[in-house]
Amino acid sequence: MPKTPSPSRLSVLFIGNSFTARNDLPGMIASLAAAAGRRLDHRLISAGGASLRMHWNKGEAARAIRDGRYDFVVLQEQSTLPVKNAARMHENVRLFDAAIKDAGAKTALYLTWARAHAPESQRAITQAYESISREIGATLVPVGVAWERLLARPDRPVLHDKDGSHPTAAGTYLAACVFFATLFGQSPAGVGEPPEGVSEGEAKLIQETAWEVTRRRELEDPIDLELARTGRAEIAQHAATDWDQSKAKPRRRRGK
Repeated sequence: MPKTPSPSRLSVLFIGNSFTARNDLPGMIASLAAAAGRRLDHRLISAGGASLRMHWNKGEAARAIRDGRYDFVVLQEQSTLPVKNAARMHENVRLFDAAIKDAGAKTALYLTWARAHAPESQRAITQAYESISREIGATLVPVGVAWERLLARPDRPVLHDKDGSHPTAAGTYLAACVFFATLFGQSPAGVGEPPEGVSEGEAKLIQETAWEVTRRRELEDPIDLELARTGRAEIAQHAATDWDQSKAKPRRRRGK
């Protein structure tokens, strides 16, 4: 069975590309944790433009999972693959998830954001991550959902860098706040200092958005909340059955 992570200390392996490495997202989450009196030990395995399949084939990530004794392993797929080939993305996630479970850790999926020129693709990205998350019983970190929410506001900070793809400091800070809220179950409001380039007003809006998205998702889907706490796929099947019976109607699947 997976280890039960301490609420005050977590060990996390991040596997991804520049969407994780840019502005040191793991370090930013660790800074939030430290400011809240918690601790995040982390390691990042990253390569520019890499897909999860590239990481799997290289072998370094699989070895780190096997030997690292992590509480969570965060998977970040190449940013456009969920739109172009969700089935391929799901295959990649399943490969890693089996290894992660064998190592006694939990899978966390880093739901990323749409390119600035194609905001309509966020729906497909979100659906791709949500569906595989429910299938394997992973913890879903809804960063892209928070980006979508904040981008709809007229007073938003700039989240996309000049290339329309990578995050600014504010974009990474929003991601960090969503990770902090998801992994530690605590609001990031008033925790620590914002990174350089993010004003106090922008930080407050980012923190509020991160917590709102995280909490709303938990309240709207109690099955996924239980999964986030246990990381066990078999809970999903049992919880879904109980939930459907209590509502006396067919189960409504998200993202269909």
